[in-house]
Amino acid sequence: MKKPELLAPAGSFEKAKTAFMYGADAIYAGTSSLSLRTRAEMEDDDLIKTIKYAHEHNKKVYVTINIFAWDDRYEEIKEQAKILNNLKVDGIIVADGGVLEILKQYAPDVDMHISTQANIVSYHTSNFWYKNGAKRVILARELNKNQIREIVKNKPEDLETEMFVHGAICFGYSGRCFLSDFLAGRSANLGDCAQSCRWAYNVYVEEKNKPGNLLPVEHDDKGTYIFSSKDLCLIKEIPEIIDLGVDSLKIEGRLKTEYYLATVINAYRNAIDDYIANPNNYDYTKYLKEIEKTKTRGLTTFYFNSRDNKDFQDYSGNQYNANYEYGAKVIKKEQEKSIVEIKNRLQVGDTLELIRPGNITPIEFKITNLWDIETDESIEFINPGKANQKVKIVLPNEAEDGNIIRRKKD
Repeated sequence: MKKPELLAPAGSFEKAKTAFMYGADAIYAGTSSLSLRTRAEMEDDDLIKTIKYAHEHNKKVYVTINIFAWDDRYEEIKEQAKILNNLKVDGIIVADGGVLEILKQYAPDVDMHISTQANIVSYHTSNFWYKNGAKRVILARELNKNQIREIVKNKPEDLETEMFVHGAICFGYSGRCFLSDFLAGRSANLGDCAQSCRWAYNVYVEEKNKPGNLLPVEHDDKGTYIFSSKDLCLIKEIPEIIDLGVDSLKIEGRLKTEYYLATVINAYRNAIDDYIANPNNYDYTKYLKEIEKTKTRGLTTFYFNSRDNKDFQDYSGNQYNANYEYGAKVIKKEQEKSIVEIKNRLQVGDTLELIRPGNITPIEFKITNLWDIETDESIEFINPGKANQKVKIVLPNEAEDGNIIRRKKD
């Protein structure tokens, strides 16, 4: 049984380190201006640090140049390709055929991965990209398991496959949408999506035989979220996915927090490893319990099990997870007073959970004392009033530098 790669998003160098700590084999990151998440924090210097750090820890970094480029962007693409080739990045994710031709010329030593944006829904398309230099194809999220099986079965043996297993589902076909550009002047296809499909809309229908007389169609008094979808979650289907022979399982979310990354990556890392070790005793409920502690719009298997599934629509627009939030990040573990960077209000008596890499069960503990980072005086609570604000706290012995802590809300 082949163990697939677990591929995670990283919108910054710190997020990349968190992803690797919690079990990602590889991360994908954007360039500062040529990817489909230009608002992520991965500037060129961060990218250099990330690649160096990854290779020192036997991990991989894939970089996205997956915009649909206009002609005036190609000089910039050439220069970026040269840089990535010199940095020995492990792969470049590309969607545009013209961009691929430039990358093959100016980054000849780098593997080419064809983006989900390229709408890869058949082995015929997979084979086309292989003939044009692709090392890997990232399958469209619209596929079901039978279609994925056919692609894996009929692709060239040395062509790798990658599929999404978790994260937001785009309203547009394989993420190709013009709604954001039309409504907000921010093109999703050039990396600046405003996520217009997540907005609330008021919908009206014209009354029959009364032209101009519009009647509202509402889900509730706030309107409706007719374009919005739930979030993809295939944690239950991990055994089937591994048995399909897909090479890489991908988590979406370069703009997500380190707390989200730690929780979701840790869940999928444990799920994959546990199934490989003991295929006859896979229990997805413990992994799902952890995933549900993150902020999500509801969870769906989308089309994986059935093309007839309509359960992915989310008309409420609500994000659920009322019980947990990002609490803190361990900066320096000490025997008595450890230093943490706070992410939400903390106070004595709060219940916290330490998320442990490689262990699906968090360690629950209470805040017994807080100390001011500068004066070392005892305090009752602290609010995140400034960036990177820190406090001293007593942590479980198992805590390590870089670990993520969640806070259980009252």
